[in-house]
Amino acid sequence: MSDNSKLLEKIKQEAPGKVQVIPVPVGEPFAMVEKDDIREVLDYIKTARGLVFDMLVELFAVDYMGEEPRFEVVYILRSTKHNGRVIIKTKVGEEGLHTVSDLWPAADFLEREIYDMFGLPFANHPDLRRIYTDDDFVGHPLRKDFPLEGEDFDKPFVVNLEKEKAIDG
Repeated sequence: MSDNSKLLEKIKQEAPGKVQVIPVPVGEPFAMVEKDDIREVLDYIKTARGLVFDMLVELFAVDYMGEEPRFEVVYILRSTKHNGRVIIKTKVGEEGLHTVSDLWPAADFLEREIYDMFGLPFANHPDLRRIYTDDDFVGHPLRKDFPLEGEDFDKPFVVNLEKEKAIDG
C-alpha cells in the first residue's frame, strides 16, 4: 500500500460515510467526496493533527459532457509536515462549489480560472470574475461543447489600427 493510500484510508476513517477511496490499477489512488461534503472534508484534512494538508498543489476541472453531473473538480493536496500527497475529487453540475480560497490562498486564482474556462461558480469567493477572457466574452472555452470554429473562422484576422492607436493612447 502506497503512502498516499494510507493517508486516504486515514481520511476515510476520520470522515465516515463522506469519503470513498478509489484504487486504480496504474497511478495514484484518489478519494471521491460528495459535493455537499467537499468543503467540510477539505477543511478537516487541512487542520487535523495527523494530516495537516497545508498546501494546495493544484485545482482543476474536467468536463465529462453527457454525464450527470457533468463536471469533476480535482484537488491535489500536500502535507509539508508529513511529506504526503493526496488527490480528492468531487462531481458537480452547473451549480458549482463553495470556495476554499480561505483555506488555501492559492485557490483564489485557480477557482477564477475554473470559473472563466468552465463557467463553474464558487460561492463566497472574494473576487469571482473572469481571468483570461474579456468580461463580455460569450461562453467558456474548456467546455466540450464550446465551438472550435466561429462564423468568421474562414476570414483573415484584420487589426483595426485606428482602434489600436486609441487604446495605446
